[in-house]
Amino acid sequence: MKFSPCIDECTYDGTHCQGCGRSHEEIAETKKLVMAVVNFAQIQEYENIEEFSNAIGQSVLKKLKKSSAGK
Repeated sequence: MKFSPCIDECTYDGTHCQGCGRSHEEIAETKKLVMAVVNFAQIQEYENIEEFSNAIGQSVLKKLKKSSAGK
C-alpha cells in the first residue's frame, strides 16, 4: 500500500476519507503517533524542534529500509 498524505479535504463518512483515501482508523493511529512524538519533545523542552523532527524522520526511514532489506 502506498501512503497518501492529508490534502486538507477531509471527509468523515464511511470507512475512508475521500480526500486522501486513507482509512479513518489509519488516520487516527497516525495522529496518536504524531502526538506521542510531540508530547515527548515538549516534555524534553527541546529548543531545536526542527532538528529533532528531522532526526526522528531519518531514524524511522533508516529502520524501515533496514527492515525491508532483511525480507
